[in-house]
Amino acid sequence: MDLNLAVLIDGDNIPSAYVKEMMEEIAKYGNPTIKRIYGDWTNPRLGKWKNVLLENAITPIQQYGYTQGKNATDSAMIIDAMDILYSGKVNGFCLVSSDSDFTRLATRLREAGMQVFGIGERKTPNPFIVACDKFIYIEILKSQSEEETSNSNANVGNAKNQVDKITPKDIKFIATTIEDVADDDGWAFLGDVGSLLQKKQPNFDARNYGFQKLTPLINSIPNFEIDRREDSKGKNKLIYVRIKEKKNHKSKK
Repeated sequence: MDLNLAVLIDGDNIPSAYVKEMMEEIAKYGNPTIKRIYGDWTNPRLGKWKNVLLENAITPIQQYGYTQGKNATDSAMIIDAMDILYSGKVNGFCLVSSDSDFTRLATRLREAGMQVFGIGERKTPNPFIVACDKFIYIEILKSQSEEETSNSNANVGNAKNQVDKITPKDIKFIATTIEDVADDDGWAFLGDVGSLLQKKQPNFDARNYGFQKLTPLINSIPNFEIDRREDSKGKNKLIYVRIKEKKNHKSKK
């Protein structure tokens, strides 16, 4: 059953250019029944949001900045989130912001049994990331549009640099997780591995490394091997993974 999601967007912290991809990503996890964005709409800086709000049926919530230099959006979003929580109309939230001020909100919503997805830029502080069930970097959602293609080589280079390199630390993290769910022969069902990776590290995503799915990511790492098996009905392929055994080369006497 799909989750009914409340999507709450911090307009002061998220670029409007990512909205289409962001809403498509959210649809993978549930039905966005409530979609609101918070900001001071008298500020010309938020003018770019106008068209995308209409196209995606997102309701703008006006929040004036009471004090210069202070962001009043956070408190308005938090109050609304708690009102929605107690209304019982949703069973999940998507908090779209790069602001660590929403860390406690994410924690509180999860304490109430809500599933919480976070979406924000790579600059998002870690406390907010780990407070969510899953956290998606908004940069990986931006597809190569015609506008991006026309950019200079320097800009294209910057986009490519958004892809992380797989480090020994990443490999060890994946290996440890495989061991946690492996059977006596060392094989682990990849679906279980993916779920546990997500629980341990909410921002773990194969797309961060340039892969659309976990299978090709695992397949690209020489430390692991993959086995594709048929299910009991012979209709579906089940993917299992294990750590490759290290070969011991003993010298001959």
